Amino acid sequence: MKKKTWQKAALYVIITAVTICFVFPIYWMLLTSVKSNDVIGRLPPQFIPKSVTLANYIGILGDGKFLIFYKNNIIVSGITTMVTLALAVLASYAFSRYRFKGDKFVLMLFLSTQMFPAMTLLIALYNMYFRLGLLNTYTALVLACSTNTLPMSAWILKGFFDTIPKSLEEAAYIDGCPKGKALFMVILPLVKPGILAVGLYSFLISWEDFLWGLTLVNKTEMRTLASGIAMTYLGEYNYDWGRVMAAAVGAAIPILIVFIFLQKYMISGLTAGAVKE
Repeated sequence: MKKKTWQKAALYVIITAVTICFVFPIYWMLLTSVKSNDVIGRLPPQFIPKSVTLANYIGILGDGKFLIFYKNNIIVSGITTMVTLALAVLASYAFSRYRFKGDKFVLMLFLSTQMFPAMTLLIALYNMYFRLGLLNTYTALVLACSTNTLPMSAWILKGFFDTIPKSLEEAAYIDGCPKGKALFMVILPLVKPGILAVGLYSFLISWEDFLWGLTLVNKTEMRTLASGIAMTYLGEYNYDWGRVMAAAVGAAIPILIVFIFLQKYMISGLTAGAVKE
């Protein structure tokens, strides 16, 4: 009994320590966002604030740039999600239903693009977008973000399509339903969990993008949140940590809402197509 009690106590200690490690950065971000810069730089740091100020939030809302970054992020993330869903549905359906020579190799080659870091594609994509005149446009950001989200999204949806028996489509064909209509009217309603999971995945990846927003855009009015915060509130000699943390809190709100209200749908969607019955 004593041994089991010590094991439980040790387990609770480990869980508490891990929880603190994950929660403390969030607490410190919130705490720093309501401090003035002179208080932020003091040593030893204040873990419990003696005074709270909303000047940092008023500042980022008042200068207008943060709202522009927010608008750009919503546009890029929303369009990226729609583009990824449209292409992933068609690609995953084709990989699931049609067999051709080398189909497995093509699928693995398609997925292997996730193995390469975005830095390896940066120079090539930048030169291509420069020649096409797409720099400082939503199109460049959407295309770049879609290259990150599409392979994994197609792979996830293929698992869902594999679980749908072909007899359903054959019955629809017998009733005179065309292939395209059968896909959208019969098959897609059955893979809604997968579509939701892929949509959330694409939105989260594009919302948190930093690299493409930093390199493909050099105009302030076209920057997204991550790159805009870094280029506006972080300088070579002066860091406005109060506004940085206030902007980070604002940027994290949509992610927090998605995590709180939709995490169960995302988890169930990612696991529902994992096993073929």
